[in-house]
Amino acid sequence: MAMLRMPSEATAAGGGPASQLPGIGGAAGSRHPALRALLRITTAIRSNRKASVGFGLLVLFCLVGLFPGVIAKDNPTALVYQPRLGPSFSHLLGTTGLGQDMFAQIVYGTRPVLEIAFGVGLAATTIAMLIGVSAAYLGGFWDAVLNVLTDVLLVIPLFPLLIIIAAYLQSSGTMVMIAVITATGWSYTARQLRAQALSLRKRDFLEAARVRGERPIYIVVVEIIPTMTSLLVASFLTNALYAILFSTSLQFLGLGDPTQVSWGTMLWASENAEAFQTGQALWIIAPGLCIVALGAAFALLNYAFDEIGNPALRPLRRTRRLAQRSLNRRHRAALRARRASLEGSAGATQA
Repeated sequence: MAMLRMPSEATAAGGGPASQLPGIGGAAGSRHPALRALLRITTAIRSNRKASVGFGLLVLFCLVGLFPGVIAKDNPTALVYQPRLGPSFSHLLGTTGLGQDMFAQIVYGTRPVLEIAFGVGLAATTIAMLIGVSAAYLGGFWDAVLNVLTDVLLVIPLFPLLIIIAAYLQSSGTMVMIAVITATGWSYTARQLRAQALSLRKRDFLEAARVRGERPIYIVVVEIIPTMTSLLVASFLTNALYAILFSTSLQFLGLGDPTQVSWGTMLWASENAEAFQTGQALWIIAPGLCIVALGAAFALLNYAFDEIGNPALRPLRRTRRLAQRSLNRRHRAALRARRASLEGSAGATQA
């Protein structure tokens, strides 16, 4: 599964982008590792505009997916309204060609998309992490076997493979879609994580763990994986984004479950009903915009974490502002030192 943009090796090895932010290490140094990681991620999101926008969009969609009945009062599958109604106060986006409320379908279709995104993101990243890091650390026979498995999946065109599998399974629901995309989409992430783990293999803290007699599983889980936080976050965001695109594309082609309300099945139904030709452009535009907005949320978070961890990728204006602040601090420190030196000279002269 192709990655959007991954943090540099130096960043990932350093413990994540947020660990480089000022004022975090000392305050959280004595806290639990999970709490420190959460604090780093929270601070990183608040300190970057792209991350704030992406996080806000993601939270909005999550709230819609968690409480659809509070937002939309109509049954999304009920055929009780007049077909092809335009937008109104009663039907904010109008009705479909079958008489279903379009706004209710958008709201209730959010949850399946989020389930696929988070399910594939977590599952694919976990599988890639275990295979990639284990192959790099164990080396030898295990590295060769896992590399062959990864390379086989890398050379197979992913989307045509997904089409074949989904067509064979027929009417793929949410869990089937998660399993299919996960099984075919972890290989590129595993290759990225293996390369990062190879760069950490000879570090002093790993040599110390070996000298202490720690087991390989302990070294992989406790010593190596926590140093790759930023790379794992980027992998999760990218896998989630591509899961949204792949799943909605398969549903649009009619390879999903037609009885399930989702943005992809809405596109499939609107295409079959010739929505553009019958003047129902919102039937296509509304779910399309939702897919774009949710994908943008994951993409903005991905880009933001990369900018936070790699100063070379930060906007030039922000870089100049930070450089100017640093120069001003050095200038003030030099003035204070010169003033102290002059006061000391004057005191010595009077004495």
